[in-house]
Amino acid sequence: MKDWWIYQGAGTPEERLARLAGKQPPWRDFDGTPDPGYRPPGPTGPAWERTTRRGTGYVPDEAETDAVNTALYLSRPLLVTGKPGVGKSTLAYSIAADLGLGPVLHWPITSRSTLRDGLYRYDAISRLHDANLQQLRGGGDAGDSPRPPAPDRSIAPYLRLGPLGTALLPQVHPRVLLVDEIDKSDIDLPGDLLTVFEDGGFEIPELARIAAREPRVRIGTDDTFGADQAAGATVAVDHGRVQCLAFPLVVLTSNNERDFPPPFLRRCIRLHVQPPSTEKLEQIIRQRLHLPADLDDDRRDLVHGLIRAFDERRVEGDLATDQLLNAVQLRLSGAWSDDTERDTFLRTVLQKLTGPASP
Repeated sequence: MKDWWIYQGAGTPEERLARLAGKQPPWRDFDGTPDPGYRPPGPTGPAWERTTRRGTGYVPDEAETDAVNTALYLSRPLLVTGKPGVGKSTLAYSIAADLGLGPVLHWPITSRSTLRDGLYRYDAISRLHDANLQQLRGGGDAGDSPRPPAPDRSIAPYLRLGPLGTALLPQVHPRVLLVDEIDKSDIDLPGDLLTVFEDGGFEIPELARIAAREPRVRIGTDDTFGADQAAGATVAVDHGRVQCLAFPLVVLTSNNERDFPPPFLRRCIRLHVQPPSTEKLEQIIRQRLHLPADLDDDRRDLVHGLIRAFDERRVEGDLATDQLLNAVQLRLSGAWSDDTERDTFLRTVLQKLTGPASP
């Protein structure tokens, strides 16, 4: 543990975050004003439980902890590369759980993802449909051409911030945003993200156009998806502009399926996660499966034997750490207990992800 660490550092989450205040570079100082009527989700509720359940069992090594804290101090995104199954995505949940930053905002990337998908969503079709229904209820002729929505009808119910847009809301403490598998994106997406990462904010054109008539609009966030828009669940957007105060901790994961342009790379803190060592695997098993420090001899031998088998098999082809966790969980539960089925058990549970197919 190093004195300058915030993530995995000494003290309570509140004390560590307080030490971070004012340490960011002046060129990464943002001036968004928090909405006092907005209550972002904190360390409570089902979404937070999912975050802590996934994040508290993560075992970061020194290089990973150094990289996360560097990103925090510099208010820069963290680009995490490594083989599938080494825990790249889980790192984001570990950061949120360790610092009490609320549920992780998750943006899974596909080849069809665009910047707007991450920033906000506008359901223009539903708005037009509702306007037509309102016209019909008002006695309009069914044969008339559909008219645009009445100018006094707010578009707020049809707008919702995406995961990136929600992460950029002005708050005292940063949210954690996981941009998962960015290497699967269209070639333009990394470049499109640069302006947003530099500015720490963005404009919603649909709101900017009506700002003279409706300067403040309350809209939903990615946290309210599928939930009732209760008091405190929506956030005020002034003049169509969202501007952060604390830059979010953005974790971008990549399986190295493509290269990124230098302008994008120089704006990120880069971390390559290595496959866990034997010692780290044992730590992960103990923490994720909540095993006591004083395991009896039989269970300790069982765990060590499966780790050895995992090490031997991953030399021939990649394996994911959760495959080992599955194997240990099965054996500790009494499944596959017949010694004559050991080889079949290993072939079933520890199937290689790359390389020649298992015999």
